[in-house]
Amino acid sequence: MPGLSWTVRIVIVLVLMAALAAIWVANTLLTERLVETTRQRAELRQSLYAGAILSELQRNSVVPLLLARDPTLIAALNARDYSASSQRLISYVDEIGAASIRLLDMDGRVVAATDRKELGTDYGATPFFTEAVDTTDTVFTLAPNEAGIFEASFSRTVQDGPRQLGVLQVEVDLAQFESRWRGTTAAVAVTDAGGSVILSTEPRWRGKPLSEALEATSVPSALQRALASAGAFGPDIEEGFFTGASLMQLETRVPFRGWRLVSFTSYESVRERVNGVLALIIMGFALLLALGFYLLNRRSQLRSLLFQRESVELRRLNDRLTREVAERKRVQEELKETEQSLAQSSKLAALGEMSAAVSHELNQPLAAMKTYLAGARLLLQRRRADEALSSFQRIDDLIERMGAITRQLKSYARKGGEAFERVDVRDAVSSALTLMEPQLRQEKVRLSQHLPDHPAPVLADRLRLEQVIINLVRNALDAMKGQTSRELDILLTVGDEVVLAVRDTGHGLDDPDQLFEPFFTTKKPGEGVGLGLAISSGIVADLGGRLTARNGQSGGAVFEVRLPALGEGKGDRGAIEAAE
Repeated sequence: MPGLSWTVRIVIVLVLMAALAAIWVANTLLTERLVETTRQRAELRQSLYAGAILSELQRNSVVPLLLARDPTLIAALNARDYSASSQRLISYVDEIGAASIRLLDMDGRVVAATDRKELGTDYGATPFFTEAVDTTDTVFTLAPNEAGIFEASFSRTVQDGPRQLGVLQVEVDLAQFESRWRGTTAAVAVTDAGGSVILSTEPRWRGKPLSEALEATSVPSALQRALASAGAFGPDIEEGFFTGASLMQLETRVPFRGWRLVSFTSYESVRERVNGVLALIIMGFALLLALGFYLLNRRSQLRSLLFQRESVELRRLNDRLTREVAERKRVQEELKETEQSLAQSSKLAALGEMSAAVSHELNQPLAAMKTYLAGARLLLQRRRADEALSSFQRIDDLIERMGAITRQLKSYARKGGEAFERVDVRDAVSSALTLMEPQLRQEKVRLSQHLPDHPAPVLADRLRLEQVIINLVRNALDAMKGQTSRELDILLTVGDEVVLAVRDTGHGLDDPDQLFEPFFTTKKPGEGVGLGLAISSGIVADLGGRLTARNGQSGGAVFEVRLPALGEGKGDRGAIEAAE
């Protein structure tokens, strides 16, 4: 540096040392932070994938047990009349979300199926049939089809007492997960207890041990080299990153028959983002040095022109870096939207389970509207228009009620929002009894209410809580049909729990333990399918409580809804916990 004083030289050296120190510190801190962020996102995605597989398997595993008790299917097997069996299975498959459902007789022949092309097919020698016949439990089988895709199914024998009538098979749609995973940047594989790949974003991996599949795969040519240099994710990740490894391997246990989920996530974006920040730091120090040289050499036109050319180049670099930063922000926003869409799809999967409850509950306002319309017709015939207007107003309220039920389904499907709030059970009882008033009057039931003077708050969805109360009152009315004395008592008590008891003077309960099972009903065919109390029990369980039933000491039945009491100041905290 000829012509510069020692002071200027020392300042320049100090600036360069500061620049090197800043680059080193920024590189170290940003690399560690971004690597940790990438690892956390990969672990979260890994947990979501494993949870989705386990949820799908658990949800389908209980279906054979429920359908094996379906009296319609049992009667069809006994009578060998399967004319309506396939249609009944088709009505279940969309709600359950299974790939297909088959009903086989004891000869292994398909007598009913959601895919009518399979009717008459003989599966007598297949493992799912032979293993199900040999046991009374639900049997899980996993085998590849002709295309090499693994098909999983749950099967169980259909029995009428000790006699075996046939086998019910429910296939699980595991291929849906491969379709979802292909939309991500990670390579994913699921292995069974023996280490063989059963699900993968790379079709050629299926049916092979994972190590053999990685060696035989030629498309991701960098995969084997990256695994050999970096290995699985661990404490030495920084060393693997700086030596050029670009993949992180994560392995998670799926708590089902020894399955494991393995994923490979890229590190390439980490290095690019760190380099972008380092370039900005370098540019900042370069501008500082350029300014210093400009101040020192502003009298020299030649040096000024050289500096101007350097400034133009730096501006171009700045524009390019700005565009790169904007592009990276756009990619991050797209990633965030993708993660939100994945969470929304999980929520929409639950809407199928809610459809039966919504259909069941809409019948109640419709029945009440029919009663009010009949009353309004009589009032108009008798020229009592004012009283008829009151009936029409109640019909309008019922229409609002039906709209509220459908809005619940829409609000559940909509992103964001919480359905839980602080609810006074007294208000819920009052609203439910208002809706049931026409039936109570028509059945000539003596209603007795015992409600406390002070509030009975709980953390709940008011609409669903009212649905439970309406179900219990309606079941009580059905139980008292044909009885001389028709009395309905509603008792609400508040303590550590809020307890709502509904007692009737009906014929009582023959088997309270089976009362809340799906398809169990004491009503005549055509009057009910046995879903009302099962749905109500599920709603109360979702609210953190329990629904019980017993016979009263003086006759009739007593249903009790027990919910955790909500004290002062607990509403917001409970809502936050529910949201989490």
